[in-house]
Amino acid sequence: MAYGGIGRGIVIDNRSSRRSSDVSKDRYRRIIWDALAREKVALPPYPVHGRIPNFINADKAASLLATLDEWKRARVVKVNPDSPQRWVRMNALREGKVLIMPTPRIRDGFLILKGVDAVRASTIKGAFMHGTMLRSVDELSHIKHIDLIVEGSVAVNAYGERLGKGEGYAELEFAILRELGLVDGDVPIATTVHDIQVVEDRLPQEPYDVHVDVIVTPTRLIMVNRMGSRPSGIIWSMLDGAKLSSIPLLQELKSMRVKRDLS
Repeated sequence: MAYGGIGRGIVIDNRSSRRSSDVSKDRYRRIIWDALAREKVALPPYPVHGRIPNFINADKAASLLATLDEWKRARVVKVNPDSPQRWVRMNALREGKVLIMPTPRIRDGFLILKGVDAVRASTIKGAFMHGTMLRSVDELSHIKHIDLIVEGSVAVNAYGERLGKGEGYAELEFAILRELGLVDGDVPIATTVHDIQVVEDRLPQEPYDVHVDVIVTPTRLIMVNRMGSRPSGIIWSMLDGAKLSSIPLLQELKSMRVKRDLS
């Protein structure tokens, strides 16, 4: 395995017969985190391990993303709250788009921001100060429809297979929004990453994983040959009980589902 320079990314194994299940998700994450630290392209917050990694020239990746037609057409954009995507959030607010940002671990639902100071509101602290909280199903219904999703990633490949930091919140956010009809199954999803984070291998995937359509690095756009379908909503049988007990929005959706099944 080696970092092959800008434009190549990590190669875990070149053999075409290699199955993604042969290398665990956690091993891929460790390889990427180690490479970012070794090549000195990671930025604070540190340590880089255990998080969606911030990286040098994340602002350039955000600017390249803004050249896409999908970005230009989008009026409502959902962006994750992690550090490398701050530039994406800032660009969205500067262009007058409606920004939807999940709160950390979805504990307080989502935030909606529009017409606020783009620099200040693009940070997590600033988003809480300038945004409006959407904690309930009724409050979320005011969004109407999300046109584009931008995610952070630890690793991603040209098939659109993505690994986050391992806690499953990005997938759960998508499932919640699908459950409420606020995103379509084919909504464009982009991720901004460093070139090192683009791997050549197939990545292990679960039924709840959500493939991306576009990978944007500081140097290039990769239009994905997306494999497989996306989940149509929450896969309740696979939902972690701890997440259900810690996220009021999930509890509300679960209650609605039970009432619907009984009616």
